[in-house]
Amino acid sequence: MPVEILQTWILPALLGLGLAAATGLRAFLPLLLLSIAARFGLFGVELNGQTAWLGSNAAIVALAIATALELAADKVPVLDHALSAVGTVVRPLAAILAAGSVFAGVDPMIAAVAGIVIGAPTALAFHAAQSGTRVASTATTGGLANPLVSFVEDALAFVTVLIALAAPLLVPIVLIALLWLIWRLVKAVRRRLFPSPQPASSGLANPRDGPSG
Repeated sequence: MPVEILQTWILPALLGLGLAAATGLRAFLPLLLLSIAARFGLFGVELNGQTAWLGSNAAIVALAIATALELAADKVPVLDHALSAVGTVVRPLAAILAAGSVFAGVDPMIAAVAGIVIGAPTALAFHAAQSGTRVASTATTGGLANPLVSFVEDALAFVTVLIALAAPLLVPIVLIALLWLIWRLVKAVRRRLFPSPQPASSGLANPRDGPSG
């Protein structure tokens, strides 16, 4: 029974959590990697019958095109902010699909509910964190560093998905580390933009100082 619970609920939940977190950074890249893993049987990934279409060749092609467009648009000033705004809706929906699809051994309705519970809040949390770093980058560099930040986010999303697929038990540790790093970055930028005021001098002369001559 413990093994069955692990394989049916715990590992899919952790995998879905990792996919949803990565989806909060990039909507289509996690779905593309999940689709490839399911199509070629990598990492033992199985999909729920209701979402088996994700492992089709057509899905891989469509997701590859969507991923390429998203990654390219996120490197262009102005477009990246528009993409982030659209992502507030698209990324949670993608996360729900990704998280729910990996519950292969349960009823499709239960898998869908699990996808909503795990996917939407996780994606929104990481999307909000990503938006915070982008706003901080824009405020401090005028947007010049945004493409570099975008490449870093691409890498983080990719690595997060790989870890989730290969070692889902490590997902909580990875996500805590990511959130901590993002929090530290945003805090450092805010400190630079809004430095704490220095305590005002009392203006009183030191009693040991003699009268100025």
